[in-house]
Amino acid sequence: MATLLRSVGRQGRALQTLVNNKSYRSLIFPLLKHKASISTSEKKKDVGAVVQPMEKSEELKKLTEKFKDTSDTEENYVSYGYEPGNRDKDWFLYHMIMFACVSLGVCWGGFILAYMPDYKLRDWSHREAFLELERREKEGLPLVDPDYTKIDLSNLPSDEEIGDTEIVI
Repeated sequence: MATLLRSVGRQGRALQTLVNNKSYRSLIFPLLKHKASISTSEKKKDVGAVVQPMEKSEELKKLTEKFKDTSDTEENYVSYGYEPGNRDKDWFLYHMIMFACVSLGVCWGGFILAYMPDYKLRDWSHREAFLELERREKEGLPLVDPDYTKIDLSNLPSDEEIGDTEIVI
């Protein structure tokens, strides 16, 4: 219901701005269908044009002589950045590195990560915890023992050995 009221409120604000807009052109033009008239009658006022070739400048003549023997592939060559002097080796290295990164890195890396066995033994620790809880329930012991370790097995320092040492817990 709240969503419905919000949408009605937004439309009300939009309609209010349209009503307050002095230019009704923005309201009328979207409603009109646009037509493009195409005349199929014979053109009586057609003008013919003849293009005469321009004479080449000296600079343009020098440039065409300089690049006359180069093929389009050499002319438009942009290096990939692996071997700028050798075009074929540059192309080969680029494609090999991209193949290695995408195919080997992403595909095989994702496969290894997806099927990697029990990282940090998380599954094992969860199973072991549930088995321990089940054992404690069967034996009637509390689920969590207040003394994590047995007190008689731990060697704590005496008060004299501790002295004025600050103990932070």
